Amino acid sequence: MTIKRVGIVTKQGLVGVSEHLSQLTTWLRERGVQAIVDLPREELSHHADLVIVMGGDGTLLAMAARIAQAGREVPILGVNFGSLGFLTEIRINELYDSLEHVLDGTAAFDERTMLEAHRYQGGKPTDTRVVLNDVVFTKAALSRMIELSVSVSGGFVTHVKADGLIIASATGSTAYNLAAGGPIVHPGVDAFVLTPIAPHTLTNRPVVIPGDAVVEVRPHQNGTTDDLYVTYDGQSGYPLHRDDVVSVRKAPQTLRLVKAPARSYFELLREKLKWGER
Repeated sequence: MTIKRVGIVTKQGLVGVSEHLSQLTTWLRERGVQAIVDLPREELSHHADLVIVMGGDGTLLAMAARIAQAGREVPILGVNFGSLGFLTEIRINELYDSLEHVLDGTAAFDERTMLEAHRYQGGKPTDTRVVLNDVVFTKAALSRMIELSVSVSGGFVTHVKADGLIIASATGSTAYNLAAGGPIVHPGVDAFVLTPIAPHTLTNRPVVIPGDAVVEVRPHQNGTTDDLYVTYDGQSGYPLHRDDVVSVRKAPQTLRLVKAPARSYFELLREKLKWGER
């Protein structure tokens, strides 16, 4: 992989990023690599050979979605300015060593599975999204619990009565899914998770399903659709209506993340989740 153009995306309002941005563009230019900083993110996805995200996991999620929408598999190098992120796991002092490895072809990459969601209205497809973390069905703050019918690969699974439902990739298992009591799934496992949020029935528990499954979620016919929403990676979404169906499966494209030097996934978990601390 030859890197000629590097797109740089920064978190809006990030303190101290200007100095690093100037140093980074100079460093790239000295190595004959063009730094792209002024293009809109949608266009950046079409022109860059590598994208550096300087900020947090939310900024990386937004950029991952744009790359997927462009139909490309541009690798991302995520740099975190605070505590390590689950996705932006490279510290600022590790940036240039990591970039050297990318430019000389010795970098290691994580291939992360993404989810593809299709919305059908009256049986007709009306919307398609590709996300890295999750597809979440929720209610408005003051509405009653939602009622959903869930099928997997054509077979009915359950009727969910809860505050919501999360369909998470293995990568997304450490995001909203984890906060809702769902399991951690190693990103190397070809699977995703169905996790109800505050279920009305205590026996309605999270389920890990195969990565080749297709999940269909629709409003339950006897339930209300008032203030029922679906959101994608916490970035965007819309209300659902009674005859809507959302189908979620593994996306054909993956996200390539530049791996942090000498830091394993389990080291990251220990640091983020404070395992072993008293």
